[in-house]
Amino acid sequence: MAQGGYAQFCPVAMAAEVLCSRWTIVLLRELIFGTTRFNDLRRGLPRMSPALLSQRLKELEAAGVIRRTAGPGNSSEYRLTAAGEELRPIVEAMGMWGQRWIDSDLSLQHLDAQLLMWDMRRRLNLDPMPRRRSVIQFQYPERPATERCWWLVVEPGEAVDLCSVDPGFDVDLYVSSDLRTMTAIWMGYDTLRGAIASERLTLIGDRELASNMQAWLGLSTLAPVERMAS
Repeated sequence: MAQGGYAQFCPVAMAAEVLCSRWTIVLLRELIFGTTRFNDLRRGLPRMSPALLSQRLKELEAAGVIRRTAGPGNSSEYRLTAAGEELRPIVEAMGMWGQRWIDSDLSLQHLDAQLLMWDMRRRLNLDPMPRRRSVIQFQYPERPATERCWWLVVEPGEAVDLCSVDPGFDVDLYVSSDLRTMTAIWMGYDTLRGAIASERLTLIGDRELASNMQAWLGLSTLAPVERMAS
């Protein structure tokens, strides 16, 4: 538990000492989404230092929220315990509250290309995609060079691969927009159709992939939440 805590026997205070240190809730978000490996957790938490991630994992393990098991090779995997699973509806409810009540303009001040692409990668719907390798390049022209281009590589029967370096395959579809527009579409603040109509997003390449983009892209799990804020 965190040092210098609340020093109260109240279960709310005791739970807060475990869960309310910085980055812990968003780390739980990644674990709840099914991420189990350290490097993959880092991809979902790109602004969290490896040292702090390691520390938070140790704290959650000590609190009985997660358990560490042996993974492939010499790697470790982190999985929720029964106590961790009980936090699933709590973390989901926090996300729903944030989507419903936090102003979208405030949310869109915190753009993060890696987080967006990682979230899109794990939500990709493979059913409407061609039964062959498909390579989709997302371009955010206004971003720094390290954040400008991303590739989703979809192979039938394989996990979707997200690359920030050209994987060397021919690109089937180019998707170009500013990062704010793509994030707004993903979160349900904007629509793909509206962004294309206003030329804030362009699609070049495979017609089938382009016409079915909304079907295979999907949306954030929180996009359907009815919004009260603007």
